[in-house]
Amino acid sequence: MTTETRRATPPITVVLAFFGFLLSTVTAIASGLLILGAREELATTLRNADPTLNGERLDQAVLLAQGFALAVVAVLVIGYLWLSFKLKAGRNWARVALTVLTLLQAASLLTGETSWAGYLSCAVAVIAVVLSYLPPSNAYLAGAGRAG
Repeated sequence: MTTETRRATPPITVVLAFFGFLLSTVTAIASGLLILGAREELATTLRNADPTLNGERLDQAVLLAQGFALAVVAVLVIGYLWLSFKLKAGRNWARVALTVLTLLQAASLLTGETSWAGYLSCAVAVIAVVLSYLPPSNAYLAGAGRAG
C-alpha cells in the first residue's frame, strides 16, 4: 500500500507574498551594497562621535562598522529567503516569523538614517505581509498545516 500526499497549489496571494519577500530581500542586498559606498559619511559620523579617532584607528572603525552592517544584512537575507520558501510551502509559523521581521524592519526605519533601498525593502515586505494574511492565504496555510 502506498500513500500519496497531495500538495495543494499555493494561491496567488501566497505566490505574490513569496515574490514580495524575495524582492524585499533583493532591495536589502542593495541597501547593504550602499553601505559600502557610504565610507566617507560613516567616517564623518564616527569622527563626530569620537573626535580622538583618526588615521588608522578611524579606518579600522569604519571597516568594522561596515563589516557588522553587512553581516547583519547577510543574516537577514538568509533568514528572509528561508522563511519565504517555508511560507510558499504552507508553513504558518513562517508567516508569523516574516511578520515579526517586517515589524522589526519597519521599527528600524524610525531609529536612524535609512537609504531609499531600506524604505523600498520595508514597503515591499509590508505588502507581502498583507498578502500573506488575505483569505486565500489563510485557507491555504490552514489546509497545508493539516496536510503535513
